[in-house]
Amino acid sequence: MKQGCCGICKIVGLIVIIGAINWGLVGAFHFNLVEQLLGSIPKAVRATYIVVGLAGIMKLVSCFKACPCCKADDGSCGTKK
Repeated sequence: MKQGCCGICKIVGLIVIIGAINWGLVGAFHFNLVEQLLGSIPKAVRATYIVVGLAGIMKLVSCFKACPCCKADDGSCGTKK
C-alpha cells in the first residue's frame, strides 16, 4: 500500500487483501475461512461478505478517481483541524 494513503484507504486495502486470501483458500483448498470462523452466525457471515464487496467496489473506484483524503497533503480529507 502507498505510504501517502489515508487511514480509510489503508483499511479498505486490508479488507480487499483479506477477501482475496479467502477466495484463494476457497479456490485452492475448498476452505472458506469466513464460514469457518463465523459459520454459526449467518448474519455475521453475510455482513462480512457485504463489507468485503463494498471494499472491493471502493478499491475499483480508486483506480479511476483519487480519494479526496489522499489528494490532501496532510491526509485531513479537506477538514480543518
